[in-house]
Amino acid sequence: MSVGPENIATREDLVKFIQSLANESSSASSNWENEDLPSFLEAMAAWIEDMDGYYQNQGEPTPNQPSWKTIGEILKAATIYE
Repeated sequence: MSVGPENIATREDLVKFIQSLANESSSASSNWENEDLPSFLEAMAAWIEDMDGYYQNQGEPTPNQPSWKTIGEILKAATIYE
């Protein structure tokens, strides 16, 4: 079972989340759109550039400074963002 970014509040939570993503990425049943590192990093950059829309759609303000949770949201988004 993977940990979602919505549950990230501390650095330790982020570590567990990243470990979960690593396990998920190596799974045969992975639903990742961006399976290689260059694609993942490109998607991460694109999502960060466009993240204002994500937060607006969630009814939340765009963070001025990323929290541990924001970092998790960025990493998770990069698995599927095109």
